[in-house]
Amino acid sequence: MKGIKIKRVIVTALTVCICYMLQCTLFPNLTLASIKPNILIILTASYGFMRGPRDGMLVGFFSGLLMDIQFGNILGFYALIYLLAGYVNGLFEQMYYDDDIKLPLALVGATEFIYGLIIYLLMFMLRSEFDFLHYLRHIIIPELIYTIVVTLGLYPLILFINRRLEAEEKRSAGKFV
Repeated sequence: MKGIKIKRVIVTALTVCICYMLQCTLFPNLTLASIKPNILIILTASYGFMRGPRDGMLVGFFSGLLMDIQFGNILGFYALIYLLAGYVNGLFEQMYYDDDIKLPLALVGATEFIYGLIIYLLMFMLRSEFDFLHYLRHIIIPELIYTIVVTLGLYPLILFINRRLEAEEKRSAGKFV
């Protein structure tokens, strides 16, 4: 049973690292109007509503920590935002069904929108940049749309990984009963 948990941790860590590398290397080259999707928000939200608040928080914290190391001025800023995003999405675990893609799309979209608002409030508004409508039209909404489109392709892969790990956990648990 402990080997299965270690395998889940390793697969989750690899998934976070791969998504981080994609966000930092591939997707900057696939920008549309200088907007790129937020892959780590997709991953954090997905792990939140698939696995619950605890796993969502862990994936969110480490995703945010990687963002802090790469892009942040303050260590822990993105880690806190992503941690909270993972926790809030984890609260929807009871409403989550594997086959329904509407809830994941809605949650990823809402998470991305709130993420954009928080970034605006804490990074721009505090520096006396008050042109919210410009930021909303040119950054938040396009990034939201691009992230939702990428979610349509990335979410089934995350779901496949989660199903495989859950199936292996059930097989392993069946051996001990």
